[in-house]
Amino acid sequence: MELIDCHSHINLEDFDSDRAEVLRSAEKSGITAILDSGGTYSECEKVLQLAEKFKILKPSLGWHPANINLEEAKRTTDFIRTAASENKIYAIGEIGLDYWIVKEETQRETQKEIFKIYIDLAKELNLPIVTHSRSAGKYVIEILEQEKAEKVCMHAFDGKFGSAKKGIELGYCFSIPPSIVRSEQKQKLVKNLPLENLLLESDAPVLGPNPKERNVPSNIKVAVQKIAEIKKVDISEAIKTTTRNAKKLFALE
Repeated sequence: MELIDCHSHINLEDFDSDRAEVLRSAEKSGITAILDSGGTYSECEKVLQLAEKFKILKPSLGWHPANINLEEAKRTTDFIRTAASENKIYAIGEIGLDYWIVKEETQRETQKEIFKIYIDLAKELNLPIVTHSRSAGKYVIEILEQEKAEKVCMHAFDGKFGSAKKGIELGYCFSIPPSIVRSEQKQKLVKNLPLENLLLESDAPVLGPNPKERNVPSNIKVAVQKIAEIKKVDISEAIKTTTRNAKKLFALE
């Protein structure tokens, strides 16, 4: 059955030596689309270059919140606008907040400013948003609501269901990585979230079933198996629903 990986970093140098082989393996696993995320200007350039070569890759361009550089973040929005005008991108992301890495309050304020700039960009271009919200899920959802964002994928959400519940009320989706097999937090999240709001993601090369091994897109099969187990549904239903959700959010029909 058809699978969609809603968030990965295939452009990173972790895959420079065997990228084609990794993507062939993904296709053999039933994956028909991989949202490949750029978080800096140079990464966004590489994402577009790779998408020209590998049709399975669907560009998602943004600004990773660990990069505290307001001017460069603004410059990258112009690059993204050009790509969008040529119908080359499927989402804005990943964007958001990271309070795990960034502790200093003035830098967090810069994160928020960049995040809002990119939310506005997504609305301007009518594209969905893929958010990063490490140790900041509640605050990311608050800003998304304030800015009236509607089409949202909460990538690898690490908060409690109480915070996620507001996202569900707003119609957001939550993408689940293979690390669910070793994460009690992710398992609790999936137990409480509706299947209609779930997506699959690898976040390759990280968040795999084994933290000591490089993660690859084909491992989203592990995630969907665990989701089916937790939700007490047949795996075919879990695959069908998450794929339908992804196609709708990212206009992949």
